[in-house]
Amino acid sequence: MSNSVVEVSHLAKSFNGVPAVQDASFSVAHGETVALLGANGAGKTTTISMLLGLVLPSAGHIRILGHDMVRHRYRVLHRINFSSPYVDLPRRLTVEQNLLFFGRLYGVGAPRARLAELAHDLDLKDLLKKPGGQLSAGQKTRVSLAKALINKPELLLLDEPTASLDPDTADWMRGYLKAYRARSGCAILLASHNMAEVERLADQVLMMRQGRIVDRGAPSELIERYDRNNMEEVFLDIARGAERPRGPVPEAQSLREVAAR
Repeated sequence: MSNSVVEVSHLAKSFNGVPAVQDASFSVAHGETVALLGANGAGKTTTISMLLGLVLPSAGHIRILGHDMVRHRYRVLHRINFSSPYVDLPRRLTVEQNLLFFGRLYGVGAPRARLAELAHDLDLKDLLKKPGGQLSAGQKTRVSLAKALINKPELLLLDEPTASLDPDTADWMRGYLKAYRARSGCAILLASHNMAEVERLADQVLMMRQGRIVDRGAPSELIERYDRNNMEEVFLDIARGAERPRGPVPEAQSLREVAAR
């Protein structure tokens, strides 16, 4: 039985003839955190949207928990979840009403008990009766994460999970996510522009530019390969197209091949 929660093969997507994602292949294993990095417009959001079944690929295949996401996504949607501070929950509903609604939508057996657990873990007790439209940016981020965890997902897709949080709360959130992954064994695919966050959370990094995965590896491997001090410097090198690999690059994604395209 495959250990992969996510298996993506030669994935591509174009909009009106303009490629957004090109020939992307990767996997995410149980208990693994993979970071998807790239500048704005690199293809990260489109990739996540295809994994969620919100956007149909132009080519390639996506299997999540063993199921084809184009043909059978409804078999797995209740086993995955997604969080983004840029996607608002219904603004007139209270935090409690929102989380109970999503709990029932995902088929959670005891939604009020799960809500109470998350409210305690994420410090939401004082927000439960507050309408979603009255939350601060940081509060929305915490509520969005609670929504994403309501069904104890086996795959968690995170877009900027600590955006708008103060440094102390963001640090606590990263620790919580690491502990949740260790406790639950879930797989996490993370899109973030916070490179310190990536170094702390990610086991593997996929670097995207102009819709393609141009390099990959553990954060420490990429830092050594590019002869840099941290992931932020690596990110800037790749985003600006100034690759200077120090060590061997995985053959399937060699920078020479990318340049030849």
